[in-house]
Amino acid sequence: MALFFDAAWFDARLDAAGLTHAALAAALGLTEEQRAELWKDQRELSADDVRLLAALLGVPAAEVAHHAGIATPVPRETERDAMTARLDAMEARLGEIEKTLAEIRGALFAMMVKR
Repeated sequence: MALFFDAAWFDARLDAAGLTHAALAAALGLTEEQRAELWKDQRELSADDVRLLAALLGVPAAEVAHHAGIATPVPRETERDAMTARLDAMEARLGEIEKTLAEIRGALFAMMVKR
């Protein structure tokens, strides 16, 4: 767990997600000054903030809390959250299977046309 707010980690995650500091502040309902206080470890995140950041950044809430400083609460994962995460993972896997199946069909069709 980070002792202090890991601004570099959050900046890297924001860049990867294509988000700006202003967008993050708006999502959290903060002014830019209040968002800057987070980066300077002068403001604490709530469990709800951690949940929202995790969703925005596409990482587990525990990872957000880990990089947000020692006093940051890790939100408890509810049964519904766990089920939602499992369904999201299953949908992603199904999407990959459907994509692969379409590629196989295309390759088979191309082989038949060449005959």
